[in-house]
Amino acid sequence: MSQNSSPVPSTASPPSASPARGSSARLHHLDALRGAALLLGVLLHALMPFAPGDYWLVNDRHGSWPAIIIVSVIHLFRMTLFMLLAGYFGHMVLHRRGAASYLRDRLTRIGLPLVAFWPGLFALMIGAMMLNGALRDSGPPTAPELAQGAPTGFLALPTMHLWFLLLLLEIVLVVVAMRAVAIRLLGAERAVRVSRRIASVLASPAGVVVVAVPYAAGLMVQEGPVASLTEPLTLVPVAGASIAYGGAFLAGWFLRSHPDALARVEQQWKLQLVLAAVLTALGLLAPPATPSLLLASLTALAGWSWVYGLLGLTGRLVRREIPWVRYLADASYWVYLLHFPLLLLVAVPVADLGAPILVKLALALVIVMAVLLLSYDLMVRSTWIGKWLNGHRRPRAIVLRKRAAHPADRA
Repeated sequence: MSQNSSPVPSTASPPSASPARGSSARLHHLDALRGAALLLGVLLHALMPFAPGDYWLVNDRHGSWPAIIIVSVIHLFRMTLFMLLAGYFGHMVLHRRGAASYLRDRLTRIGLPLVAFWPGLFALMIGAMMLNGALRDSGPPTAPELAQGAPTGFLALPTMHLWFLLLLLEIVLVVVAMRAVAIRLLGAERAVRVSRRIASVLASPAGVVVVAVPYAAGLMVQEGPVASLTEPLTLVPVAGASIAYGGAFLAGWFLRSHPDALARVEQQWKLQLVLAAVLTALGLLAPPATPSLLLASLTALAGWSWVYGLLGLTGRLVRREIPWVRYLADASYWVYLLHFPLLLLVAVPVADLGAPILVKLALALVIVMAVLLLSYDLMVRSTWIGKWLNGHRRPRAIVLRKRAAHPADRA
């Protein structure tokens, strides 16, 4: 998902509108952020075996509360940031290519990978769980009791870490439909004016409060704790995630509709990062008796403060194309698609080692990232798979030189 073909639609602007920021050179930091959001998911899943208690599919012998705190902080903003960028880039693609082309692109590069990669990844996940049971004598994983109203049959198929592809595709379809209705009801010019007013509000100092409302609402409508969003782990949508991440997608969509909105957001980065740190600490330290609405508000504001702050910080750190950053951004989609069962497979033999947690974490990340980056460079980057997933082919970093023929060989 490159910066020029990222997954996102805009709601109200007409196809002829072109309110985007100028050159693509100004978007390198957004492309880097999108890649970082995906790669942070790899770190998050690498940390999960160290969660205290039998929480994960493969549990390490050493539990670590710092590990689960890091996971909680990453979970606050990672997918919200990704969905905002998906909305921003989607608005760009739709206005360059039109709604029909945009939908075909999303179906090809989001829907098709979900269908194509799921069977193999699911088989690897089951294999990792069986290996865990055999080598560690932990027994096969027990199926949880089905809650009342829980999906059954085909709808109960687990989406694993690919849930975000299904949810993003659903959001894209809804937003494109909303955009068509808005233009029909308001007219193209008025729809543009409304979009830009919304963008101005989102880019104001109080904008972080506005964008946090859907996030907080998603936390409040979901069942269970409100300290983090519950992901849709089956084919059935989850209302909380749909509301929160749909709101993030729309925020990016509207910010793209105003030529100065994103720059105004990025100017707030210092204040937003301070707020993010303070609000995150308050949320983590909140006592169990904290009212749900207050905890949901703290969580939502913290998550969005991280998003706004990271937008500005990255804009200052990545002012031009940095080759290795761009390479990792290009590779991030492939890495994220395949990383989950590979981490489980590595976690099984590592789980009972007496080595420090940091050593085991580094070992898992090095092995999995080496396999995925090497396979990306040799099998994906310059092939039809790279064209399919990223919208383009790029030269390999590893050049395989052919041995020059010896004169005797030619004879």
